[in-house]
Amino acid sequence: METKNLTCINCPMGCSITVELDKDKIISVTGNTCKRGEDYARKEVTDPTRIVTTTVRVTGGRSAVVPVKTRQDIPKEKIFDCVRELKNVQVKAPIRIGDVIAADIAQTGVDVVAAGSVEECAAAAGSIEE
Repeated sequence: METKNLTCINCPMGCSITVELDKDKIISVTGNTCKRGEDYARKEVTDPTRIVTTTVRVTGGRSAVVPVKTRQDIPKEKIFDCVRELKNVQVKAPIRIGDVIAADIAQTGVDVVAAGSVEECAAAAGSIEE
């Protein structure tokens, strides 16, 4: 038998959860105060996933970077592949929240989307201010 101790991240309670395993089979989940905690623990020990958040470089914008995130959680083991791919991505302003920045990141089937907006710089738009 194997025991895994987790801290639930589904709500502010932060329950200390204990998962008892026999090989790859979950025998029991204890310590959670709600069903979400049990669901989290079961998923975390069998198929851990995460939402990835970072920034991507922007050209021609009022900001040099835009915050981005994966639209859904991706397998935990793909996080570094995702970040490595995004390191080479550069987008042109204007950018709106929800714009797809990178499709099917790290071959996960999940898109990376803008989590913020960046307006185009007046000089980049060709405007001349007097």
